Amino acid sequence: MTDDLSDRTILLTGGTSGFGRVAAVDLANRGATVVVVGRDESKGATLVERSTDFAGTIAFHQADLASQSTVRSLAATVKREYDRIDVLAHNAGLSAGSRRESPDGIELTLAVNHLAPYLLTYELLDHLRDAPDPRVVITASDIHRRATLDFDDLQLTDEYDSLDAYARSKLANIAFTVELDARLPDDAAVTVNCVHPGFIPSTDLFREVSLRTRVLVRIAGLIPGVATSKQAAAERLQMLLVDPRYGSVSGQYVGSDGPEDPAPEATNQAVRRRLWRISAELVGITLDWPASTMD
Repeated sequence: MTDDLSDRTILLTGGTSGFGRVAAVDLANRGATVVVVGRDESKGATLVERSTDFAGTIAFHQADLASQSTVRSLAATVKREYDRIDVLAHNAGLSAGSRRESPDGIELTLAVNHLAPYLLTYELLDHLRDAPDPRVVITASDIHRRATLDFDDLQLTDEYDSLDAYARSKLANIAFTVELDARLPDDAAVTVNCVHPGFIPSTDLFREVSLRTRVLVRIAGLIPGVATSKQAAAERLQMLLVDPRYGSVSGQYVGSDGPEDPAPEATNQAVRRRLWRISAELVGITLDWPASTMD
């Protein structure tokens, strides 16, 4: 991968803990300006303080991505404080143990894991235009293969299961990736890809799930060859963010061995387009983007 990142500004959500934090530190050590977005202000401050001796810098912006008004406010701040963004990395993730709703009345896992990346990309896509190698990267998961997008109950109002909600949000991430790639103008130069970082039992992602699920996660993490370390996951994420190989690849789901086929539903055109329309309605924006944002 590129060793000198002194010319890159990378916005990374979910960068205060887990493998996102590891990635933020690695990128800043290689000279990048890393704009970390997270909920925990104390973790963000600690990360910024740690970066004082790095070749690059880490800046922290506190934001609860469950709130659409907060996402819009974050985008406005980024556009005001940074001349351009080279990479927009959506790594923040949530697995809510019980059904809760965001401030906008949307099931929380869907709001944070899918709608926040959808809206933040809409708001910042123009800000990527002047970058020499503009990229959008979304952290997905292979757990998407157990999900289906039930549009009659997309927000799981009838029967909530935390793992189903999480898997559904990851399927939505991949469908969004493929559809955004299909909608980008040919001359946009922006690439959009998503990555499966591996199974990381040490992540905070499972802190709200049921005791049974936490026990199963712990057991699975003890099986040789199943778990992925935070460092390995961070390196896989960074590969999509800065590796030259992914500067000309777009619309891909990337696993441990490179691009691979996701579940068929993620690439189904009718599913992708319906999800796009519903997502636009839920966040209150036009269907006609990215063309409308890149005029």
